[in-house]
Amino acid sequence: MQARVQWHENAVFIAESGSGHAIVVDGPAEIGGRNLGVRPMELMLMSVGSCSAVDIVQILKKARQPVSGCEVKVDGERAETDPKVFTKIHLHFIVSGVGLSDNHVKRAVQLSAEKYCSASIMLSKAAEITHGYEIHDEA
Repeated sequence: MQARVQWHENAVFIAESGSGHAIVVDGPAEIGGRNLGVRPMELMLMSVGSCSAVDIVQILKKARQPVSGCEVKVDGERAETDPKVFTKIHLHFIVSGVGLSDNHVKRAVQLSAEKYCSASIMLSKAAEITHGYEIHDEA
């Protein structure tokens, strides 16, 4: 797996994945950022959220659960001094479908957290990571 990050101007960088997809990354105004893209640490929260959400949807599909939507809200707390690493991250999943089993959703969240989500497991070495979920029955 590879990525390439190239400086564009001021605090703007273009990050490109090995699979050919790109995203604009920008720093805060105090270092010359102009709000043209996500901040690097925001990108980490987006990564852990999307990694976990992909797992949960795939686990539920494999269990033949009628999942039709999955949203994850990720909250991160950072240390107050440099390096301002994440100290706490909470992932809250909102899973939608008709007649979803609470046990299946709970198990999918647990499997993602403990076994499958590489990003979450890696970040858990530095930060306390917690998970929650709710089910929206679309019946």
